[in-house]
Parts: sequence; C-alpha cells; structure tokens
Amino acid sequence: MKKRQLLSILTLFLGLTSLNAQTQQDSIQLRKLYDVSLMNGQSYEWLRTLTKDIGPRLSGSAGAEKAVQWAKKELEALELDSVWLQPVMVPKWTRGTPETAYFTTGSLEKTNVPICALGGSVATPVNGLTAQVVEVQGLEDLARYGKEQLQGKIVFYNRPMQPDLIETFHAYGNAVDQRGAGAMEAAKYGAVGVIVRSMNLRQDDLPHAGAMSYGDLPDDARIPAAAISTNGATLLSKTLKSNPDTQFYYKMSCENHEDVQSYNVIGQITGSESPDEYMVVGGHMDSWDLGEGAQDDGTGVVQSMEVLRLLKATNYQPKHSIRVVLFMNEENGLRGGTKYAEVAKEKGQKHVFALESDSGGFTPRGFSFEIDDANFQQVLSWKNLFEPYLIHDFKQGHSGADVGPLAQEGIVLAGLRPDSQRYFDYHHAANDTFEAVSRRELELGAATMASLVYLFDSYGVK
Repeated sequence: MKKRQLLSILTLFLGLTSLNAQTQQDSIQLRKLYDVSLMNGQSYEWLRTLTKDIGPRLSGSAGAEKAVQWAKKELEALELDSVWLQPVMVPKWTRGTPETAYFTTGSLEKTNVPICALGGSVATPVNGLTAQVVEVQGLEDLARYGKEQLQGKIVFYNRPMQPDLIETFHAYGNAVDQRGAGAMEAAKYGAVGVIVRSMNLRQDDLPHAGAMSYGDLPDDARIPAAAISTNGATLLSKTLKSNPDTQFYYKMSCENHEDVQSYNVIGQITGSESPDEYMVVGGHMDSWDLGEGAQDDGTGVVQSMEVLRLLKATNYQPKHSIRVVLFMNEENGLRGGTKYAEVAKEKGQKHVFALESDSGGFTPRGFSFEIDDANFQQVLSWKNLFEPYLIHDFKQGHSGADVGPLAQEGIVLAGLRPDSQRYFDYHHAANDTFEAVSRRELELGAATMASLVYLFDSYGVK
C-alpha cells in the first residue's frame, strides 16, 4: 500500500514539475515576443508607410491596389515560406467632389453644417436637394410619422450612441442601424433623402462615413444618404424645435460603379508537425476615404504582419501552418473574408484558429472568443501568462467580421480587444490618421496577438 502511495506521489510530483517547466517556458517565450515588439518592432514604421505614403484605401481605389502591392512586397521581405495574392471582386464607389450642406429658417440665413456621403449612396440631383426636415430617433419612428408626414421630406436620424454604455461597441451596435438601413426604410415612406447623426460619442465637427444599403429597392427609388457631424446634428435638432419648417440643402456627387478585381494578401509559415492545419491572423486592408485608415484598420494590418515577424525573430517554429491574411473590402461588402473562406472550403483546408485585429491600435486589454467551453477553459488557464502585461479581459463574444465566414465546428475564432473608449472618435472620420496611433500601444497589441497565436499553436484546439 505504501509503495503504491509513494508511486502515486512521485507521479504527481513529476507531473507538476513538468507542468511548471512548461509554464516557465511559455512565460519566457511571451517575454521574448514582447521584448522584440517593444524594443525592435516593425509595426509602427509599416503603419507610417501604409498611411502616409499610401493613404486612404477604399475598395476599388488606386490606394487600395497600391496597398496590396506594398503588403505583398513587405511579406516577401520577411522570407516567409510562401506569399501570394488571392483574387476577389469588390464593389467600387467614389465620393466625387466634396459635399456641401446648410439649413435655413424663416430668415433664409444659411447655416453651414459638415456632412459626408455614406458609402454606397446615390448622388443628389446635380444642383443639390432642398426639403423640409423631419427628425426621428430611429427606424421604429418612421411608422409613427407615416407616409403622410414623411413624403417629400428629408428624414433626420438623430438617435445618439448611448454614452452610459461602457462597452462602446455595444453603443455603436445600438445606433448603427440608422446608418445601414435608414435610407432604405425612409424611401418606403416617400422621403427624398436622409441625414444620419454620425456614429461618434463625442461632440465635434467631423462627419463619420460608413456603409449603407438600399436592400432590394429599385434604382429609381433610391434616395441620397449622408452623415452629419455630432455638432451639426445637435444644432439642427435645436433649430428644428424652434423652427419646425427649417429647410435643409445638401449636394453630393458620389457614384456607384461596376465591381472591380482586387486581392487578399496572404503570407504563410508552414507548420512543422501539422502543415495541413491552418491558423490565421489578420486585419482588413481597405479603409474609408476621409482619413488615412490608421486605426481602422491599418493597425490591424501591421499588427498581423508583425505576428509572423515576431515568431521568426524569436526563432519559434510553429507546429501548424500560420497565415497572415490581409483582407480586402471589409468596410463595404466583406468580399475578402467571404472569398477566403470559400476558397478554403473548396480546397478542403482545415482551419483550427483565426484571430482578427479590427478594433483599433489602442492599449490591448484581452480577447473575445467564439469558442466552446473546453477551449475557453484552456484560454482561462493561460490568463496568468498575460497578467504581467496587464492583459486581463478574456470573454466569449464576437471575434471579427473577416474571420467570421470561417466559423464551423472545431475552429476557435478570436478578436483582439483594445481599450475602446477613444475608438469611435476616429472611426471612419478624417482624423483617423497616423498621428492618432501610439507606437507603444500598437506594439503591445502586436505582441499580445503573437502570444495567443503561440499558445494555441503549442497546445492546439481541444
């Protein structure tokens, strides 16, 4: 009996010793990843080139195609096992000349307000559009006013993002339906145009772009849609309360074109043990056209590239094949993410893990996962490895739009979650520039992503 007990104790001791040794090895590898990123990182300089030398990268634009060729060249310079372009047809929409807008009251004095056309919108008539304004607080308000009060009017959607929601992406999600479906729904009531309060938590003079949809409305029923800055929306709302007959004028020359060919950019380190099982890390190459696409999603692009560079720089040889995928057309179509998943399915490729960075380059706080309980418990067991870097937020939830089409049984989807409080100050606006990104925050995020990739590669998916 005593011999059996001693054997059991010895087995337990050896098991704990082995576990502690592995934990220490993991801790050392994470330290290496953070050290290289913070002391010899490449992501910030990549971002400088992507934003300052290339600039806005709206799908189908010259900037987007220049970014594709730049990314391919940079990935090839990393001496990965393979780098290639994956063709994908994308929508092309152009803004045209800068938009103008003002409103008038009984005095006919013009008050200029900042607006921008929403992506996918049709233009106004050549000389602009003038009509009376009806303010509503959301799509559900349209039925309350009805066709009698909305026909021939401009609908002004003015429900703000909720400031009391600490999770700002929830505030965005609760308000963005006005932008996405506002024109489609207002047109059904005979409205001639819509303006939408910008998806922004602060008061400023910057209109924020973003995608909208007409659904299956015929071309001749489509009405122009624009975003108005939060300061402009507040002023217009105040004016309407005292002058309900206020007239609003705006002029836009945007245009939808035929689809054009673009590319996802893909680079791979081939796995040493399971080369036919794939892990993906990525962000989206395209951006809106008002700024430089730094926070959305230049940071995600360069962080994803940096993950593979960090693995190579620390001499880590992955067990699985690890790919960086720089997706095209997340902003107004999700064509790149959809195409990548379609090709993977056609080729019978087995994907076990995918991580996306598309929430800005701010201080990393953790990850959200689309994951089963067994794998989530594994993630929680790694929490102590991240705590020295103040990474503490691990939760189940949305991962990312571009990796979403890969969802199937047996895959773990993850999204980097930085501090979100400032993200919507820049989202889709002209101030989304290189200067808005902190080098240190960006590099912390890249190392955090590389650490999660390393751990899932080492221990696998349950």
